Amino acid sequence: MPYVLKHKESAELYACKLLNSYELVYFGVKAWDDEGTAAGDRIPFLAARGTGDAESWTVAEIDEMKLKMANVKLKNDPSNRVLLDEDGTLRVEKRLPPF
Repeated sequence: MPYVLKHKESAELYACKLLNSYELVYFGVKAWDDEGTAAGDRIPFLAARGTGDAESWTVAEIDEMKLKMANVKLKNDPSNRVLLDEDGTLRVEKRLPPF
């Protein structure tokens, strides 16, 4: 099962620009194949993307179909963010513009 980064307070799944198997850039949820790799990569991965609050993100297991649905719900749009509620429900919110 895949592993993703989930924000502890908001339940947001970490999404960013990624490269697919056809070497095309898309906006989607970052996932790892195993928990150990995800845990080891968490802090350097977030630091490389300028996320200063790495401790707010935790490694979470997600069903592969749910991961695919999360990416579909993002619609390749960085202004969207996808959240995974405790009951397993995925929901999308628009990212608020910075003031």
